Amino acid sequence: MSMIRARQHPVKLGRSTKDSVRTQFGALVWRYRKDKVQVLLIKSRRRKRWIIPKGWPMDGQTPVQAAATEAWEEAGIKGRPAPICIGLYSYLKYPRDGQPPMPCVVAVFPLKARWVFDKYPEADQRKRKWVTLKKAVGMVDDPELAQIIRHFDPRHYRL
Repeated sequence: MSMIRARQHPVKLGRSTKDSVRTQFGALVWRYRKDKVQVLLIKSRRRKRWIIPKGWPMDGQTPVQAAATEAWEEAGIKGRPAPICIGLYSYLKYPRDGQPPMPCVVAVFPLKARWVFDKYPEADQRKRKWVTLKKAVGMVDDPELAQIIRHFDPRHYRL
């Protein structure tokens, strides 16, 4: 396996301090269709951007378990996650209450989709779409997330 030279972007703290950086866990949900890898993107609730399922740490869950929980709640997917972080990306989360944006760092874990459900906790709040890796790279706004998707190869994981 060759080393990936992904370009990182600086974390944008805005008016925040380094102590206010928040950590989230995300799932890069994937499957094979017609011998091609597809990933699942979902729409964010407020800004309507294409993203991956992600969320806050959960009491009593490992990071990969939290990522799998988010895949279920936000996208209706159950599957097999790999307990290895395949990348990190940062973004600014804009709170609803008019507070300054919060810098967040997301640790991404791959999750092979095994079951896709039509009824799930956020089904009425989000759209979801299966796309090729190449198309997903063009759909997401976050350059670091695009790099993670661009270099994703499920053959590196035993799923």
